[in-house]
Amino acid sequence: MKPTCRILTSCRNSALFGFPPAKCYHGLAKNGNLSKFCVNFEQICQFHTNPFRVSGSGHVFDDALKASQVPSWSFGQSGVISRSYSVGTTSRGVSVIARLASKFRNLSTSIETRVNENNFERIYVQGGINVKPVAVERIDKDENVVGEEESRLEVSDEKQNVSNQEGLDEAKVVNAEREYSDIEKDAWKLLRDSVVTYCGTPVGTVAANDPGDKQPLNYDQVFIRDFVPSALAFLLKGEGEIVKNFLLHTLQLQSWEKTVDCYSPGQGLMPASFKVRTVPLDGNKYEEVLDPDFGESAIGRVAPVDSGLWWIILLRAYGKITGDYALQERVDVQTGLKMILNLCLTDGFDMFPSLLVTDGSCMIDRRMGIHGHPLEIQALFYSALRCSREMLALNDGSKILVRAINNRLSALSFHIREYYWVDMKKINEIYRYKTEEYSTEATNKFNIYPEQIPLWLMDWIPEEGGYFIGNLQPAHMDFRFFTLGNLWSIVSSLGTPKQNDSVLNLIEAKWDDLPWSYHNGGSWPTLLWQFTLACLKMGRIDLAQKAAALAEKRLRSDRWPEYYDTRTGKFIGKQSRLYQTWTIAGYLTTKMLLENPEKAALLFWDEDYELLEICVCALSKSGRKKCSRGAAKSQILI
Repeated sequence: MKPTCRILTSCRNSALFGFPPAKCYHGLAKNGNLSKFCVNFEQICQFHTNPFRVSGSGHVFDDALKASQVPSWSFGQSGVISRSYSVGTTSRGVSVIARLASKFRNLSTSIETRVNENNFERIYVQGGINVKPVAVERIDKDENVVGEEESRLEVSDEKQNVSNQEGLDEAKVVNAEREYSDIEKDAWKLLRDSVVTYCGTPVGTVAANDPGDKQPLNYDQVFIRDFVPSALAFLLKGEGEIVKNFLLHTLQLQSWEKTVDCYSPGQGLMPASFKVRTVPLDGNKYEEVLDPDFGESAIGRVAPVDSGLWWIILLRAYGKITGDYALQERVDVQTGLKMILNLCLTDGFDMFPSLLVTDGSCMIDRRMGIHGHPLEIQALFYSALRCSREMLALNDGSKILVRAINNRLSALSFHIREYYWVDMKKINEIYRYKTEEYSTEATNKFNIYPEQIPLWLMDWIPEEGGYFIGNLQPAHMDFRFFTLGNLWSIVSSLGTPKQNDSVLNLIEAKWDDLPWSYHNGGSWPTLLWQFTLACLKMGRIDLAQKAAALAEKRLRSDRWPEYYDTRTGKFIGKQSRLYQTWTIAGYLTTKMLLENPEKAALLFWDEDYELLEICVCALSKSGRKKCSRGAAKSQILI
C-alpha cells in the first residue's frame, strides 16, 4: 500500500494557542506533495500544528501575515486547523502563495533602496481552493530605488512560469555538448543512487552510500550541509526538483516551538539532518515520517549552527540558477527565513559582531577548541546575511530586520578584516604588542599575548600572502589555517580584494602543505568545489584546474572517501566512510563550474562598497569616536 506521510518534530511541552497537539508530528497531504501541503488546505488533510507554525513565532509571522493578506485562522478543540476566506456570501478554503515580485532583488546594502514605507502589495485570489494567485499588483512609486520604476507592476502566473522555465532550460544546457568521461559517469551514477525519496518524491541525498558499511551510524541520513554540493550539481545540470523539495521539507522540520526545556531546539533552528523512517500502522498499513536530528544524537550533543546558514545560501542559489524566484517569495519560506535571522541576530552578552557558538557546532563536529567565534561560522554567517538581504520581501515588517542585517554586515566585515587577518606585517605588529592596555585607544584591543604566536608560523608564512586566523577571543588567537572559512571569506567578499588574493597566493606558495582538500588536520575532498568557486571569482582558474586534476587521480580509485589522513593526505582516513556523497557531488560541481565559469558568478558576491560607509558604533554623546574605515578602504583601493 502507498504510505501516508508525516513529519516528526520536537513537540515536547508545546501547545497551539492553549490546545495541546493531538500527536507529536505534522500531517501531510496523502499524495505526498509538499508544495500542496504548504499552500493548499484540502478537506482530506488534517494538520496537528500550523503548517506555517504560528505558535511561538511572534512578530515574524505577523509580518508575513500582513505581507500576504492571509485571513485569520480558526482552531477546533481537536487541534485540527481549518481556515476560511470570505468571497461574497460564500466561505471557501483558499490557497495562498506570497508572490512578491521584485525587480530589485539584487540591489543591496542600504535600507532605503530596499524598503519604502508607502509601498504595499495586494494579492488577488479567485476561484477558492487549489487556485494560484492571479496577479500581484504593486501600487505607488518607490522614489528611493535606483533607476526608474513603473508606477504599476503586474506579474501574471503565466509570465512567471515562462520566466522560470527559461531559467530551467538555460541550466539544462550545461554539459549537454560533450560526452562524460568514465569518472564523471561513475560519479553521476553514485550520486543518483544516493537520492532519498519521501512519499515518492526526491528530497535529498544520504551522507554516504557504501554498500559494505555494516554500521552506517547517521551517514544514512540527509544532512543540510552535506546536501549543498549535491544540490549544486543537480541545479547546474538543470534538475531543480530535488532541491526545491529539500528546501521545503527542511523548512517544515524547522524548530518553531520556543520552550524552557534546555534540551529542546531553539526557535528557528534548522536540523542538522533528517531521516525517512517507515512506521507500521494497524491493518497492514504503514506510513513514512521525517525524523529530524537537532543535535540530540550528535557527537557532543551540540546544535548545528551552520545548518540554517547553509539553507539560506542554498535557497538563494536555487533562485539564481533556475530563475524560479517564486519559491523564496512564498509566505512560509519568508517566515522561515526571518526565524533563522532572528535566531542569529539575537542580542546577548557578547560584545563582538561575530556569531558566538559552541565547540563542534559546525562542519568540524569534534572538539577542536573552536568554541567562541570560529572563522568558518563567521564567513557562512556573512554569506547568509548577504543572501537574506536579496531575498527578503519588501514590506514594512521587514524594514527593521533589513536595517539590522546591514548594520551587522558592516560591523562584521570590519571586525574580520581588521582583527582576523595575519600576514608578515601583522605578525610583526602582534609580536610587539603591549598587554593589559586600558582605554578605547588601545592598540592591543583584545589583550593578545605575543607569546601565543607559534614558532612554526614565523618560518612558515610566506612574504607574499596571508590568511584569516581560525578564531579570535579575548587574550587568545587561534593561528591555525582553516580552509573552509578562508574560502568562504573569498566567495562572499568578507575579505578585501587584496586579502582574497593573498589567501590564494598563500595556498599556491604552500601547495604541498595545503593540498586541494586541506581542512585543518586532514584532507577533505568536499572543499574542492568551494576552492574552485573561490579561484574562479579571483581569476585563478589555473589553481582550480590543478586541484581538480589531483582529485581525479585519486578519488575514484580510492572509492570516493570522506577524508584523508596525514598533512599531505597520503592515507585514506582511518574512520573515513567510502562513497561519501559530498566527495562525489563536490567533484561533479567542480567539473561543471570549470566548464561553465559564468555559472560561478551566480554563486559568489562582489565587494559591496557601500558597506564601508556604514558605521554602527558612533556614539557621539558619550565621547566615543567612530571606528575608522580608513584601513579597509585603503586595501580596497590598492
